[in-house]
Amino acid sequence: MGMETLYKEVMDLNLMDDNDQKEAAAKAFFEKLNHSKLPEYFNWADEIFEKLHVKERGDQTALIWADIAKPGKLSYTYKELAAKGNQCLNLLRKSGVEKGDNMYMMTPIVPETWFSTYACIKGGVINVPTATSMTMRELKFRFESYAPDVIVADESFTELMDEAIELLGVKPKIKVVLGKKDGWISFSDSEKMPATAEPAKTRSNDLLICFFTSGTTGMPKKVGHTATSYPLGHLSTAVMIGIRPNDVHHNLSAPGWAKWHWSSFFAPLNVGATVVGLNFAALDGERYLKAVEECGVTIFCAPATAWRMFINVDTTNIDLSKLRQSISAGEPVNPDLIKQWKKRTNTEIRDFYGQTESTAMVGNPPWRTGKIRSGSFGYPSFMYDVTLADDEGKELTVRNEPGHMVVRLNRWRPIGLFTEYIGSPEKMASAFVGDFYYTGDKALIDDDGYWWFVSRSDDVIKSSDFRIGPFEVESALAEHEAVNESAVVGVPDPERHQLVKAYVILNKGFQPSRELALDLFQQTIGILAKFKIPRIIEFVTEVPKTISGKIRRIELRENEVARKEKGGAAQANEFFYWDFPELKSKK
Repeated sequence: MGMETLYKEVMDLNLMDDNDQKEAAAKAFFEKLNHSKLPEYFNWADEIFEKLHVKERGDQTALIWADIAKPGKLSYTYKELAAKGNQCLNLLRKSGVEKGDNMYMMTPIVPETWFSTYACIKGGVINVPTATSMTMRELKFRFESYAPDVIVADESFTELMDEAIELLGVKPKIKVVLGKKDGWISFSDSEKMPATAEPAKTRSNDLLICFFTSGTTGMPKKVGHTATSYPLGHLSTAVMIGIRPNDVHHNLSAPGWAKWHWSSFFAPLNVGATVVGLNFAALDGERYLKAVEECGVTIFCAPATAWRMFINVDTTNIDLSKLRQSISAGEPVNPDLIKQWKKRTNTEIRDFYGQTESTAMVGNPPWRTGKIRSGSFGYPSFMYDVTLADDEGKELTVRNEPGHMVVRLNRWRPIGLFTEYIGSPEKMASAFVGDFYYTGDKALIDDDGYWWFVSRSDDVIKSSDFRIGPFEVESALAEHEAVNESAVVGVPDPERHQLVKAYVILNKGFQPSRELALDLFQQTIGILAKFKIPRIIEFVTEVPKTISGKIRRIELRENEVARKEKGGAAQANEFFYWDFPELKSKK
């Protein structure tokens, strides 16, 4: 059986109208896939995109792109997207780029991001997605940990990249700019290259993507995905969402994050659908929904933070009647929000759960439509053997009791699960224990089998769909001469799920003050990406610790929740980011 047969089966499955039949077909499909032997070699760009989709729907639109602040849009067929990707690959190969080299991509939501991603897959080049919010400190850590062979960056980020390159003495084989920059090759030069390219002979277990993701006690981890774990693994995402070949699918996510690869690339392009990319400098809800209308979006995926914005938009003059599915992921969705959006669009916001380390793991698939419980993130995907474990590592057998979300590995290893934390055996040892992979999240299962998110098991902060490691924030604060120690946690927030709060202990000779708080805010702005900076700073004389001296962040979080429930009055030495007009942004 060729690999293309699997993709065709999913396309046929998602076209079924009978939900009972669809659920049974999905279960049978993944039971087969979970126990199938993968081929020794697999190149998704060649075998699926070109030999299946370009061959069968070459003139169908694969990508629609627009900027919400500007008129007009661009579109590319499956045939054209493949040609653009091949031209990009040939440009890289002309400079000596080979299979196994890596490529840092620091690009906004523009068509070239799709073309470059495609080139990586076809050429066996390891894609290193790089958020456009990256600071010099963060880039320096990445370059020291994993030196770049190739860089593709928007013109606005080239100075930052060049500074990091000079500082660390790394020597990329090629630097490609979207625009023009001295010392860089323009992406437009790829248009002179041949539109066909020989696929790299990639093994199924060859590394294909390296994501940097936040950790709890150290700098970001390197999450490694293979030539099959994302291209093939995202069949779980395509089925969970229910994407059909005739759908126009849009996901609100930036290219530097795993969710972009999930829902703006692999899941829709796996099944021959049309992807919509919408670029924006600032998220304007009315303009965004107008662009969704103009692009004819039928499936819309966004984080809960964005849904909260959209529900407050006056949609009187916006036609969302083409919308067939509404999807959320990243943080729990408020039940009232789901109710209001359904009243407006006649679609339920179906919640999903997954990680950078996985594909869609738990969710509300199409066959649960009408049976969704607001606030629940659904049922496990048939690709994953997900269960709950207690603190001793034993499987929980009782309902309505919180436990650690784990993936059972002794029956099969899910294709969509990452291969390793690259270069971090200690992190691998803490995540893979016995027969389980620990997700780092806690959940409970109710009497009817619905799953409910409870909390993070570790100290990672979830804010507006971002994962933030407290260690990075604490390290930034520690560089200030006044700071003796700090403890950073996530505190409840109705808009962003959690806000970053820093408890700061001062060195002798320093006193809490508004001026010092402002100085600390400004310091973190200069070091960290905007979404990581603390929004609240409280000066304290001590923080709770274990006997061995470890900070008890769980106690700090519990104290914040209790205080919030009692009204949440500000403390005497507590300062809020938004109260400082001196700061450039109050977002």
